[in-house]
Amino acid sequence: MSPTMNWEPLIVAATAARARAYAPYSHFDVGAALLMEDGSIHAAANVENCIPSLGICAERNAMAAAASAGCRRPQAAVVIADMTPPAAPCGLCRQTLAEFARELPDLPILLVNLQGERQVTTLAELLPRPFSLPG
Repeated sequence: MSPTMNWEPLIVAATAARARAYAPYSHFDVGAALLMEDGSIHAAANVENCIPSLGICAERNAMAAAASAGCRRPQAAVVIADMTPPAAPCGLCRQTLAEFARELPDLPILLVNLQGERQVTTLAELLPRPFSLPG
């Protein structure tokens, strides 16, 4: 990650995505945005279901959108939610990001909340030993 990383386009995209969250059960709206290897930004929100295991997090939705567009290597991520301290991706999302960020285990992740708090971390800090298959 460049020390001069411009997080603002990702924050704007994640915030816009969060506004479209579908969270009628938890009322916990989350937006995520990924900067991909080609410079594109893919953003998404969480989408719940009355059967909890069928819901999908914003981070996985964003990664699925990027992968569906042919992008496979995230370069940075932003997650925004109304939580203090800022919410970090769940374990499923961490593992999903690790699947696609194999070449960048220190994927920079900015956690943001609606009060303006920001916390920069990395995927390696959040998931120090991701699951992987041999070979």
